[in-house]
Amino acid sequence: MMTMTRLLSVALVTLGILGAAAPARAQSVGVRAGASVDPDQFYFGGHLETPPLVDRVHLRPNLEIGVGDHVTLVGVNIEAVYKYPLPRNPWTVYGGGGPAINYYNFENDESDTQAGFNFVGGLEHEHGLFFEIKVGVGDTPNLKFGIGYSFGK
Repeated sequence: MMTMTRLLSVALVTLGILGAAAPARAQSVGVRAGASVDPDQFYFGGHLETPPLVDRVHLRPNLEIGVGDHVTLVGVNIEAVYKYPLPRNPWTVYGGGGPAINYYNFENDESDTQAGFNFVGGLEHEHGLFFEIKVGVGDTPNLKFGIGYSFGK
């Protein structure tokens, strides 16, 4: 099992990477949780979202910690999303993707760091609630279903 000190160290380094990857002024910050497939886990985490970089493209780096299936996973995802507001509707559809760096710590005290790529799509309300799905390629969870909330919308 991952020691608390080791998990805290990985999380702090990851937050530093996320902070460096995002512009100085985030449009919003948020929380997220959900379930993943392969590994079968519950995950939770947070994200930053930038103002539009170009047109409707936002950078949305996020940190997710997964537990279950005999492994703890700390994932850093640097995702960009294109947002398409629905006409006369408080909901916006988004899609995009980006690279992932995943730190796996197995119950037998072995660990591994692997790279992957996520494709993401979702639906978000103008007041911050969102639902998303991620499809992973490489050494990242194959599928994630999540719900979250962005503050500062």
